[in-house]
Amino acid sequence: MRKNIITPLNEEKIKTLNAGDFVFITGTVYTARDAAHERLYTAIKKGKEIPFNLENNIIYYLGPTPAKPGQVIGSAGPTTSSRMDKYTPLLLSKGLKGMIGKGKRSEDVIDAMKENNAVYFAAIGGAGALLSKCIKESEVIAYDDLGTEAIRKLRVEKLPVIVVIDSKGNNMYEQ
Repeated sequence: MRKNIITPLNEEKIKTLNAGDFVFITGTVYTARDAAHERLYTAIKKGKEIPFNLENNIIYYLGPTPAKPGQVIGSAGPTTSSRMDKYTPLLLSKGLKGMIGKGKRSEDVIDAMKENNAVYFAAIGGAGALLSKCIKESEVIAYDDLGTEAIRKLRVEKLPVIVVIDSKGNNMYEQ
């Protein structure tokens, strides 16, 4: 089924999403990869403030290439999600509701998704140049020293993704 959603996510929106749904996301999405996840995780564990509110938000596992002249962002394809698995349950417990990446997730992440009513979307790997056309604004908001892995705030319009694991734990990779 095809669905359009506008961020931020909420309990009602998430409950309507099922494994296998094609979704077009419009609104704000944040980026973070391995190094940024480690910093977020460490800050939360130490009781420190993090650079954006996780509540009802989506993190796109993305480290874009540099933008060419006239572009908002360079190629914006997803990275392998499992590299974030050791950090994800804590982020979900702090309000994160959606993740965009590629590949399988651990059982710990799936259990945390069910417990916290969250969803995992896959973006098409290898289609970064096409996906970047859905990104209308990009701003580095934290960890600028990480270069392409810095945390960005993106404004996206009709970013195409597939629900791979829904909030009930239904997993398209397993079906």
